[in-house]
Amino acid sequence: MSTHAKRERLLLADLLEAAGPEAPTLCTGWRCRDLAAHVVVRERRPDAAGGLLLNVLKGRLDAAMAEYTAKPYEELIQLIRTGPPRMSLYALKQIDEAANAVEFYVHAEDVRRAQPDWSPRELDRVFSDALWSRLEKMARLTGRRSPVGLVLRRPNGQTAVAHKGAPVVTVTGEPGELTLFCFGRQAAAAVTLDGEKEAVAKLTVAELGL
Repeated sequence: MSTHAKRERLLLADLLEAAGPEAPTLCTGWRCRDLAAHVVVRERRPDAAGGLLLNVLKGRLDAAMAEYTAKPYEELIQLIRTGPPRMSLYALKQIDEAANAVEFYVHAEDVRRAQPDWSPRELDRVFSDALWSRLEKMARLTGRRSPVGLVLRRPNGQTAVAHKGAPVVTVTGEPGELTLFCFGRQAAAAVTLDGEKEAVAKLTVAELGL
């Protein structure tokens, strides 16, 4: 596994373990047990994970989630730590990095920021740049449902257009915070929003993300 994905995987496992199965997350309706099951199903049940995108597979996904949420919580944590089966596409370093670095970062923050005693995490420059690079490529996909024009801006001035339209809201923040914002965690992201008041209000409750 590549550096960023592996690090975020282990951090997510540690956070889930420390929080406990019934602790809340930023994922609406999900406790830590549900989030852990989601991560495991996504990696180990490709036949069911397609239900995340395709309604025709939703029943299979729900059945797999029910199966894994019923497993001992410690087993789920261990499955996350050890990673996907050797024959899984996720076991390939390039795919692991492409598919999991952002996924695990966002879910780690889903756990961290839902706890009352959470503290900000300072990301190193290499990882921040990696998140920005990924966000630039995914911006239009994550922002496709924005009700207003959406521009993402780093403090260093780099920008990416997530959605064309008017009026325009510019969201400024570090790459990790912009990533959380674009993946639907607007309320938890440490960003500043510049634009018309009504447009900003619409954007903060919009259904962003994949």
